[in-house]
Amino acid sequence: MVNYNESLLTLFTRDLNRLKDELNLYASESNIWKVEPNIANSAGNLTLHLIGNLNHFIGATLGHSGYVRVRELEFSQKDIARSVLIEKIDDTIIVLNEVLSKMSNTDMETEYAYMKPDKMDSAGHFLIHLFGHLAYHLGQINYHRRLLDK
Repeated sequence: MVNYNESLLTLFTRDLNRLKDELNLYASESNIWKVEPNIANSAGNLTLHLIGNLNHFIGATLGHSGYVRVRELEFSQKDIARSVLIEKIDDTIIVLNEVLSKMSNTDMETEYAYMKPDKMDSAGHFLIHLFGHLAYHLGQINYHRRLLDK
């Protein structure tokens, strides 16, 4: 039988490590926070958004970690050191490990209300959605770096 939580944990960990790699590839740390016309979000803000999203939906919602998300700060905070962002990513990996390693396939099939109280979804389906969200923004950060880190 496939253990979906282990598969998802492997994928989340892989791409969060890729996120750290992307941040480390910026030649200039200040460019992590750079925006230009038609590019609304910096790599730094997208990183904060991913950290907040995963800590909220996996850490707090599934793992009851007590994390309190302030989504507005994910897009308004600026100029956080690269090392701090990477530390926050490492902390997020730990949270994901703690939560997902304890989930069974039965837990994955359990219905939860996530985004809207009246919309139910299985935990597994929503985790797949969250992984897609991570991958989407990781791709944006890769392009951001290649376009603006000059």
